[in-house]
Amino acid sequence: MSGTDAAGLVLPQLATSLAQNRPSRDEVLIRIEELVEAHPCLTLLTSVPAAGVRTTAKILTEVVGKDFESAGHLASYAGLAPVTWQSGSSVGRDHSARRGNNVLKRALYLSAFAALKDPLSKAYHNKKRAERKKHNQAPIALARSRCNVLYAMLRDGAYFHAPEAATAA
Repeated sequence: MSGTDAAGLVLPQLATSLAQNRPSRDEVLIRIEELVEAHPCLTLLTSVPAAGVRTTAKILTEVVGKDFESAGHLASYAGLAPVTWQSGSSVGRDHSARRGNNVLKRALYLSAFAALKDPLSKAYHNKKRAERKKHNQAPIALARSRCNVLYAMLRDGAYFHAPEAATAA
């Protein structure tokens, strides 16, 4: 049997299987949205600029129910805390962590990237670029800053509000 004949047999079966899984996948997504919308932290977390329901769902599933001692611990858990690479007497520079919760890190990073439309976030990003941060380091720094805000909001149960001095500028 040639590869073309095998593909002719396998592809229709795969298509049928995918078509059967689609309704159950849609039901799961609807149920997840219902659970997220019913969560008491939803309005709290969506008060942050560029934090939509999907981002909030990812953050809720990864953070809620865990106890972090500080914003640094949350950032480390998310993989947003800088790590110093060293070997023996050689001490390197700080680098982005390769460890951490990749789902949470990605949600915070994409949220930070989307928040560049917000003037406060854009100003922070531009400040980091002025500090000679690379094009990929500045959004990571913004994600870390937003992680600190997220920690404070969850700890205090407070909604996001822009600092007065930043909004006046």
